[in-house]
Amino acid sequence: MTTATASPIVTPVQHGASPISVLRLHYAKRSMMFGVPLYILLGVLAFSAIISLIFWRAGSQIGSEEWITGSRNNQGMLWAFIGFMVYMGVQSVATTFPLGLSLGSTRRSFTLGTLLTHVALAAYLAAITAVVFLLEIATNHWFVGFYLTDVIILGDGDLGRLLAIQFLSVLTSLSIGAAFAAVWVRFGNRGTTLMGLGLGIVLAAALVLLVPYMPQIAEAFQLWWLAVAAVVVIALSALAQYLCLRRASVR
Repeated sequence: MTTATASPIVTPVQHGASPISVLRLHYAKRSMMFGVPLYILLGVLAFSAIISLIFWRAGSQIGSEEWITGSRNNQGMLWAFIGFMVYMGVQSVATTFPLGLSLGSTRRSFTLGTLLTHVALAAYLAAITAVVFLLEIATNHWFVGFYLTDVIILGDGDLGRLLAIQFLSVLTSLSIGAAFAAVWVRFGNRGTTLMGLGLGIVLAAALVLLVPYMPQIAEAFQLWWLAVAAVVVIALSALAQYLCLRRASVR
């Protein structure tokens, strides 16, 4: 007679330690993670269309060189997400970190899972922006000459650049928010205040040093510099998040 081998019991710690489990925890709030960014996108599209209508009613000629130049300098599709994405990054750590640990996640897994969550959200926003862009191109700018996503700041009509710009800008914003939240969890309000002051001083010092060389920098500037800078900020923010949360008390 053989004795059956009992299957191992998966404990909450084993289940919750995976970064994928942390990602699932974040995306339990589906309306926040998927719905609100979509509403912001649609709101910006509607607002940009209304502004275009106002200029048309004021006498601007649709399709003219002046109209196209002005429309394609619209930056709303990029900046509209920045503030909300920083907030999303903050709440993804500040409100979820205690719950994640209570469900058995390790601090390392929580950091990795949060980064995966932010990557997925950035990819989602880049994808839906690309869909809107393709619709805009297919309809010859919404049949009436409105430039809403085919704008300079989103890649100047290049789909690949649009995807990269939207993805990296959203992920950078989320990462910065998460880093500030981790500092707050570890050190409280004083920590975030000092971090903000420190970053401000560093940026001001960099500007003071670089201002005399701005003409040369502008002449040599390459778009990939911004991509490299974004990747560096994302990596440093993730490292700061882990270092702070590693010793943070659960509130």
